[in-house]
Amino acid sequence: MTVKHYCMVMRINIDCSGCYRKVKRAILDMPGLDSHLLEKQHTRVVVCGRFIPQDVAIKIKKKTNRRVEILDIQDLSESNEEMEDQKPITNNWTLLATQNQMGACLA
Repeated sequence: MTVKHYCMVMRINIDCSGCYRKVKRAILDMPGLDSHLLEKQHTRVVVCGRFIPQDVAIKIKKKTNRRVEILDIQDLSESNEEMEDQKPITNNWTLLATQNQMGACLA
């Protein structure tokens, strides 16, 4: 499997602040991760970057001694190529709302 740009959602049991720190430290020590999000209440961890998804899950399991379940993996490198072909879509409602807010500020 080649290293591509992925966004992966995992379920990791985070019971206390110590577990939270363990998982966060394990994620911060990994090269190739661009961003991460730890949702303590939903016991979910989202990581994005250039990595091999299975390797990241295995490394987190080894470093934290917690069960890691991969919920979703999105390959963002393919979607970037598709998005370059599409024209940008503007939302008329957003433009109208912005114009109304500007008009209210000037009045």
